[in-house]
Parts: sequence; C-alpha cells; structure tokens
Amino acid sequence: MTLRLLAVACAVTLAAPALAASHDPKTFLQEHDTNHDGQVPRAEFDAARDARFKATDANGDGWVSDAEYLSEYQARLEADLAHSDMTDEKKTEERQRQVRQTHVRFGVLDTNKNLRMEKAEYDVSGARAFAMNDADKNGVITASDTAATEARRKARNAEGS
Repeated sequence: MTLRLLAVACAVTLAAPALAASHDPKTFLQEHDTNHDGQVPRAEFDAARDARFKATDANGDGWVSDAEYLSEYQARLEADLAHSDMTDEKKTEERQRQVRQTHVRFGVLDTNKNLRMEKAEYDVSGARAFAMNDADKNGVITASDTAATEARRKARNAEGS
C-alpha cells in the first residue's frame, strides 16, 4: 500500500505543473535562499525547513496533522494563484487539484501511518529534496544546480511521452 501511495504521488506530481511546490527546481532557490546570496548550503536549507515545520505545526504540539499541513500549503497556494494569469475557473480547478495532491503528499510523508507527520518524517522529505537539487553533490545548491535538475526532469518527461 505504501509503495502504491508513493507511486500515485510521484505520478501526480510529475504530470502536473507545480504551484508553490518546494521541490520544484524553478522555485527551490527562491524559497530556501533566505540570505539572498544566490546559493543554499545545507545548513541554510535545514534552517528554512525547520522554520517551515514550526510554522506548519500551528498548535505547537511537535507534529503536523493533515489539517495543519493543508492549511500551511493553502496559504502559499493562494498567494501563487493571486499572481497567476489563470482564469477564475482554472484557478478553482487548480486549487481543487492541489488540495487533493496535498492529502496524498501527507499520506506519503506520514510513513508510520499514525496520521501525524513527525519532524523526522518531514526531514526525510527535505533530505531527498536537497539531494535531488544538489546536482554537483557539493552540499551547496546554486542556479546551475537547479537548472541541471530541471533539465533532468524535462528529459525524464520527454522519455515518458
């Protein structure tokens, strides 16, 4: 069942354009380069992720519920949609699709299936995202790394077409 959820999450993520997605190479630097120097070393990435986890854990109980995860994501999604040139109808469709996808992502990240995303589970996802975007594997992500990651993604999608 876990592999099936993971496969579904990957398929949906690859098939759809990303809005407000931290793992999107195009927005990775924008979201994680907190000092705006054009690079994201692992320590800066981890600090940004820690801050996002704490902000997502709205009630401060040390874990994130599906509702908290959705609420944090919806705030970013609405900001993106506000700046989008999509029609209102397309924004509604995108909002519904993204909300469904958020529940799928939560299910995948909640590896022990206790309906609580623990910090350790969240950190696994972050480590995977950092590794995916660090194309030259030097522990610092730059625009050239994210460009290489985007090129690999496009090549994979072209092979699947």
